[in-house]
Amino acid sequence: MLQAFLLLGLPFAKIGGQSAVRFDTGNLTMYFFGSVIRINEFYLILAAVLFMLLSIVAVSAILGRVYCGWLCPQTLLLDFSSDVAGLFSKKHGAALRRVVLIPMSVLAGFSIIGYFIPPEDILRLLFNSKPVFAATTALSLVIYTGVAWLGRGFCAGVCPYSMLQNALFDDDTQVIAFDRSRSDDCLKCRACVNACPVGIDIREGLGRECVACAGCIDACIKATAKKGIRPFISYSGKVVRPKTFMLGGTVLVAAIVFAALLYFRPDVNFIVARDPIQPVKGVNRYVYALQNNTGKSFTFRLTVDRPLVLIGEPEVTVPPYSIKHGMVMIKAKTSVSSVTFNLVNGTKTLKREAGFL
Repeated sequence: MLQAFLLLGLPFAKIGGQSAVRFDTGNLTMYFFGSVIRINEFYLILAAVLFMLLSIVAVSAILGRVYCGWLCPQTLLLDFSSDVAGLFSKKHGAALRRVVLIPMSVLAGFSIIGYFIPPEDILRLLFNSKPVFAATTALSLVIYTGVAWLGRGFCAGVCPYSMLQNALFDDDTQVIAFDRSRSDDCLKCRACVNACPVGIDIREGLGRECVACAGCIDACIKATAKKGIRPFISYSGKVVRPKTFMLGGTVLVAAIVFAALLYFRPDVNFIVARDPIQPVKGVNRYVYALQNNTGKSFTFRLTVDRPLVLIGEPEVTVPPYSIKHGMVMIKAKTSVSSVTFNLVNGTKTLKREAGFL
């Protein structure tokens, strides 16, 4: 449940006046927990994706299908809607579940749109922008179809992650297994089969359809407790082993690299370029850009080293998470080949050098 609130709520949570996580398609900018990543810093996104992929591989190889049973949004929607429907009627549970899934699918679609559009603008655009309305409707319909009608069949025949896990598992991966050495003593009560949401028989071996919900384990424990015997179904595998430390160490290194890239990135990027067209002799025109990567506003004073003279507005204010463009001209009283720009904010100074004609 916590994972659901996290995924649905991230675009609406505010850090520094912006969404905790959101990709601004108009400005090709990603807001990420109080920081901003622009398209010219795409290496940061690649580092984040690499960390996520390595985490998925490590979790799957060590803990098996734990994501499917406890973290997957599809599983959560199915389980939550079934629980809500069961409160009203067990006889018509399937039909009620599909009804409950309608508002839940709309909410999920609405939240996904929030990852691309400022949350405060969604409601306004939803009824005034055809693309936004169409996208929200399409997402809601896709989610509803996948959850209400495909259900667990999506896990068995469509989900690519389910298929990928088969290549990541080894003999020591933690999975739910039936104790074959005691198969002759099995009660044959089929409680495990009846409890399985995807309808597999764990006694025949682990199937790709298994979502590791552990329902069969709970059912077996309940059935065998009446007989005073040990359950036939339990978790099997080794969590603590050399591969765990190897994969865990790799994920840790990736996390440290990503965190270091974010931490050591400057608060403000300063870029200067000379206009190739010279307005008059002895005067060059320059354009500059200031990229504010934080949620704070900065005011700078732009200067140049003597004997050059800056012509233009020297005070520059850059609002949070924004880019400020400007233009100045530099006049040379003597012959020079380059100009050094100084961007001063208190005790902090950024220097950039550009050529002079």
